[in-house]
Amino acid sequence: MDNIILLFLCLILGVIFQRVKHFPKNTPVALNQFVLYVSIPAMALYYIPKIKIDTSLLYPMGIAWLGFLLSFLFFFTLSRLFNWSKRLTGCLIIVSGLGNTSFVGFPVLEAMFGKEAIKIGIIVDQPGSFVVLSTLGVLVAMLFSKEQPSVVQMVKKIAFFPPFITFVIALILNFLQVDFSIEWQSVFQRLAATVSPIALVAVGLQLKIEKRSKHWGFLTLGLVFKLIITPLFFYLFYKVALRGSGFVIDVSIIESAMAPMITGAILASTYGLKPKLSSMMVGVGIPLSFITLVLWYFILK
Repeated sequence: MDNIILLFLCLILGVIFQRVKHFPKNTPVALNQFVLYVSIPAMALYYIPKIKIDTSLLYPMGIAWLGFLLSFLFFFTLSRLFNWSKRLTGCLIIVSGLGNTSFVGFPVLEAMFGKEAIKIGIIVDQPGSFVVLSTLGVLVAMLFSKEQPSVVQMVKKIAFFPPFITFVIALILNFLQVDFSIEWQSVFQRLAATVSPIALVAVGLQLKIEKRSKHWGFLTLGLVFKLIITPLFFYLFYKVALRGSGFVIDVSIIESAMAPMITGAILASTYGLKPKLSSMMVGVGIPLSFITLVLWYFILK
């Protein structure tokens, strides 16, 4: 419950800070960079060396990888049909294609399924959402931004993206079955804990919900895709097509129904992909998801 309170408190603080003149206009940019360059890499170095890699990871990991590909196909097709701008298309692909599988996901999973569900949530989040953000997310952000990068530039951007570098280091440690000392683990854990508070303040600083905003239609479409279409796809795919059942499947489907990922919105904003829309999707999507998550929980049960 304390995580949920912290979530809303940080979001509200960000909105309040919009009216504080002492905060520079580029404060959201600085906070976003801290999350991307410090907090997320620390999360990778803390969690990934501890993950047990086997075939049981496929269902949870599929939530992030297949979910992002589904988002790409859905919004890219619509953009072709309705002639959307590249920045709008990129924003919807990234923000609707990545779920908040940790900060919102972990407390929700514990409340619904117990502490054992968090182990599955970590698999969805780390080798799933985290790596998709660091690879496919960055790739889409570059392709749909004002930049026109070459293949070499795209490879360099991904290869030298700090979260990706630390993911590779952490993965090597996992394969070698080596972890950091207790002191360093504590440092990484504390830095990783700054992801959501700082990211949500940054989102709040950029959040402007205007009644006459031109984004409402796209906001609705993005959230319907993330909160309803995506979990429905995995429900039909995992439970009907593959005839899967049990604890891992149910937890994975609930993770697919989470609100948009905060750092996904930050990535979109960093590359100039409709920052206002991406912030609105997080700001509106998180509270709305608590209603839709309960509905999916009852469907699964």
